[in-house]
Amino acid sequence: MSTITPAPAQGAVPLTERAPAPDLARGLMLLLIAVAHAHMYLSGHPAGFRGYTLDGTTLDRLVAGIQILLVDGRALPMFAGLFGYGLVQLANRRLAAGSGWPQVRRVLRRRSLWLLAFGFCHALLLFFGDILGAYGLVGLVLIGFVRRSDRALFWAAGVGAVLHIVVITLFGLLTVAAEKGDTPAAMADPLQAAVTRMVGWIAMTPTYFAMSVVPAFLLGIWAARRRLLEEPAAHRGLLSRTVTVGTLLAVAGGLPLTLIDTRVWIPSDAIGVSAYALHSVTGIAGGLAYAALVGLVVAGRRRDGRRPGAVSRALVACGRWSLTCYLLQSVVFVLLFTPYLGGLATRVGDAAATGIAVLTWLGTVVLAATLSRTGRRGPAETALRRLTYRRTG
Repeated sequence: MSTITPAPAQGAVPLTERAPAPDLARGLMLLLIAVAHAHMYLSGHPAGFRGYTLDGTTLDRLVAGIQILLVDGRALPMFAGLFGYGLVQLANRRLAAGSGWPQVRRVLRRRSLWLLAFGFCHALLLFFGDILGAYGLVGLVLIGFVRRSDRALFWAAGVGAVLHIVVITLFGLLTVAAEKGDTPAAMADPLQAAVTRMVGWIAMTPTYFAMSVVPAFLLGIWAARRRLLEEPAAHRGLLSRTVTVGTLLAVAGGLPLTLIDTRVWIPSDAIGVSAYALHSVTGIAGGLAYAALVGLVVAGRRRDGRRPGAVSRALVACGRWSLTCYLLQSVVFVLLFTPYLGGLATRVGDAAATGIAVLTWLGTVVLAATLSRTGRRGPAETALRRLTYRRTG
């Protein structure tokens, strides 16, 4: 059995003393999350495997192609890896403060349970594609792997990857066979939309769990044990290889589906489903490559003696407010796209939706950077923290 090495800190680390790389990665990740989710609010058009419209303009198809190749199925694994990384950091801090592993495990499970509750509320009120529930579920089920050996982590990640392929293939077959209906975001009745969101969330949460989340989560635990993002300069070689190999796998694996969903290539359904599965499983490598790239950037700045600039500080602030900013994205999208509010879902295409997503993300970056200057935590982070620790001695 492997044990995690406590970090030299007592209790929670003040925001100003946190290692910047994990938070910087989370801040950038939220951009990928925003552009991956915005098009899911559109309706009234035939859609491909990844939900992009098949009858859009040339610009719409170009934007969709870029996102399918570089964003879709890559942001979720990156988020999962950082979630696993963050749980190890949290466990380290609690152990360093003198807690025993049973107490730490209770804290981590309580946090995961509340994260699952946050996901429930997020889906009920805002977004059918919630991912918080899947992370809460993986934390509840797999938290014991924080203490398992590296060998056990790799074996479980391998099994998770195989399960991922099976589930995503079945999902692809369902996508081909099922009739295409409107998403909850397109429903004019808010109550009907809420009920449909909850039904979808109950089904999709374990599906997300069995897809991209498990392998990346476990590899994030392994990376955190070695402090890859906290001490990136000491692991530059490994990070470089991860970026190179992960990016190549993600691009090569994503290209067939990119051609299919942009209608450049129209193969048989069997080939389409295979391309969908290949795109998804290679996205795990892409998500990990993106996180490693952030570590390399931070290591390079430290080596050159450069202090973080205004942009880097703002992105780090956004990463520290990642839960709040993620929920704010959904609030903005509901206000703008749903038929009972802004009504843009049927009036814009993929390119415009992506532009809205980028502006929304920029708004959350500015908000987090402005309000966190005094060390203030995001309201969602504060609520999760209080709920997690209210019974902890």
